[in-house]
Order: sequence, then C-alpha cells, then structure tokens
Amino acid sequence: MADLLELSSRIVDSGVAENPHNRVTQELSEVTDDIAVIESFSHVVLVRTGDGLVAFDSSGVMTAGAVVESMRRWTGEPVSHVVYTHGHADHVGGSPAFVADAEARGHRRPVFVGHENVVSRIDRYELTNGWNVAINQRQFGWLRPDSGMTLGGDQRFLPADVARPDVTYRDRHDLTVGGVEMQLMHARGETDDHTWTWLPAQRAACVGDLFIWNFPNAGNPQKVQRYPDEWAAALRAIAAHDPELLLPAHGLPIAGRDRIAGVLDQVATALETLVADVLEAMNSGASLDTILHSVKVDPAVLRLPYLRPLYDEPEFVVRNVWRKYGGWWDGNPASLKPAPESAVAAEVAALAGGADRLVARAGELAAGGDDASMRLACHLIELAAKAAPDDPGVHEARAAVYEQRRRREMSLMTKGIFSSAVLESQSKLDDGR
Repeated sequence: MADLLELSSRIVDSGVAENPHNRVTQELSEVTDDIAVIESFSHVVLVRTGDGLVAFDSSGVMTAGAVVESMRRWTGEPVSHVVYTHGHADHVGGSPAFVADAEARGHRRPVFVGHENVVSRIDRYELTNGWNVAINQRQFGWLRPDSGMTLGGDQRFLPADVARPDVTYRDRHDLTVGGVEMQLMHARGETDDHTWTWLPAQRAACVGDLFIWNFPNAGNPQKVQRYPDEWAAALRAIAAHDPELLLPAHGLPIAGRDRIAGVLDQVATALETLVADVLEAMNSGASLDTILHSVKVDPAVLRLPYLRPLYDEPEFVVRNVWRKYGGWWDGNPASLKPAPESAVAAEVAALAGGADRLVARAGELAAGGDDASMRLACHLIELAAKAAPDDPGVHEARAAVYEQRRRREMSLMTKGIFSSAVLESQSKLDDGR
C-alpha cells in the first residue's frame, strides 16, 4: 500500500495540509517491501527480516494491544527485536504487550534495544511517577473542565512491567537481524536518549521523534531539558545519508530523496536560526524577558505543514535555549530571591484598591481579545486569585479568562495548561457550593 506515501508527497509538495497527518488509526500500511507502519500513539515501524520482525518502538500502554492485533493481521512471524527510539511513555509503555504476544505464541521474548540513557530515564520516571502523571494530564488535555479528573492520583505513568533494554549502547550500535543491516545512531533532541536508525539496503531512516510533522518539541514547559541545536545536527546527519524513505514515529512516512532532503533542511534551519538568534541576544546582555518578546520564527515557516506550532511552539524553545546556556535565573534581580507570590499579589491588590479591581481590569483586557491584552489579563487575574484565593467571584472570572485564552491558542501544550487553570478555578467554585 502506497496511500501514506502518496498523501505525504501531496502535502509536502503542495505545502497544504489537506488531510490529517498525525493520525491514530491503529491500521497497518506496508509502505515498501518488508517495511510497514502502524499508525498509533506512537507509531510502530516493522521491518521484516529473515529471522523475524524488528519493531521500532512499542507504542503506549493504552494503544499497544491494538498495535499487536494489527501486526498479527499482517504476519504471524515472531518479533526478534524491539528498538526503542527513546524512552518516552508512548514509545516504551506498550512493551508488555509485545512480551505477552510472544509468550502466547510460544515465541522467544523479543530483545529490547535502546540507548543507555533509556535506562536512567525509566529510573527517573519511577522516582517522579506522580509528577509525570500530573504534567501529562495537563499536557494532553485530560484535565478538561468536564473530564472529572484530578491531578496525580494513583495512576502509573509507566507500567510496572515495562521492558527495560536488554542491549544498550552509547554512540552507535550495528545490528544485523536475518540479513538486514541496521545502524543505530545516538542523538540528542527532544530527549538525551534518542536513537535514529539507518537501513542501508532500503535507504530508509527510522527517526522516531526527530521529525514529528509539527514544530519540533524542543520547548515543553513542564519537562526536562531539550536540545534544539543538537536536534538540528541530528537532522543534518540523517540528511547526509540521502534517505529515500523517512519513517517518523508521529505523522506520515515520506518518500523521495529530494523531498526528504528539503523537509529535513527546513526543520533544521528553523531550529538553527532560532538558537542563533537567542544566543546572539544573550551575548549582547539581553534578559530572558527581552528575548522572549523579540526573538521570533518567520510566520511563513510556521505555515509549512510540517512546522506548524500545534504541539510545542517556538516561544517555549527560546526558554530551553536560555535554560541550556544561561541557567534558571531570568535576569530580573527581584526574581533571584523573590517574595512569595501571594505576598506580592496582596500588595498589588491593596494598591489597586482590592482584588475586585484587578478582576475588573482583567475582564476589560480580555474583552480586547488580542494576544498582548490576553497576556496581561492572565497576569492580573493570577494576582487577584493569589490575593483572594477563596473568593468565588475571582475564580469565576479566572475560569472565564483562561477558557477564552485556551480557545485562541494553537499548541496542545498551551491549551492543556490553560485548561487545567480553568478546572482549578471551577473546582474551587464547586468546593464553595
């Protein structure tokens, strides 16, 4: 089946995203001889060899069952290896389903392969389970006001029986299975444990999340350090192999040497330019506040169908560049050893004549509807909420401001965080009834 490749070619060549391209259909498509993609969250790429299948990623705990069913409708061959592109939950969380499938069929357990930092990532997730449950609830919009969900709880971020890598490597690992040669390469980008794989005979690159059909997830306000400059370098390294098939873990596969070279170059250039602009401003002595509101990505770049800021966004990437090269202090002397936010809010509210004055002004600004006014409205409504944390009128207004803000934003991360603010204030209102 060539439908996925035809669709991606049409989108890339036209520059118009006429159809959804980050899909979770659980369907398998054979994109070339002996290579198939199961569209899930995340995708699983399957390579058929003379000694069973090699799977790239296992999808997440909620989707892996459907992935295995799709795989088994394609072939009953054993899974020889599972290669983790990185240790995020939607890539390793489905591993128990692959183990269970092997046991049920009397096959040998797959060999799990990943970069050495996947192990430390899994350890970190165990240490911060509650935190990771909470931030992913916010990030993916599970905390919509009508969801009934609360932060944290007893959920597990990763299943207890997630398969840790049996084989790890540091820089490069050459793997040959059933006569199929695979060259595993380490890169840092979205994570510090990323693997992309070159299949020389197929001239295919399995790239995990180094290409996601969105602006690169190199910012993410709730998670650990990302590496936008090294991400760009990884894309350049992939392009240097002149791949004829690009296999990402989210979005559509892409075929055609020139087409792939073009998209990799544009994504790498967008990251390189953003990093260079931030570093230039840092080297001139600019504060984080100045850089956040002056360094921008060309809007024409953000209109490309594989660079739209629908998941992460450039403003968050700016913060990660600052964090990597400049530390956590933002350059404002008052924020070095700050007073409690509630104390600052109480002082401002007193100067304004009460929290209700802040609420009123926030409402006036929100009525303007433009980005600058909405940003100010959120500052004022937060001050009001911290100055009068039990005031129902304040929380009613806060919920309304953040719901309005959520509706006008593009990126999933931003929408998720603003949704959680709405839920927080609505919960306060419910508690007071």
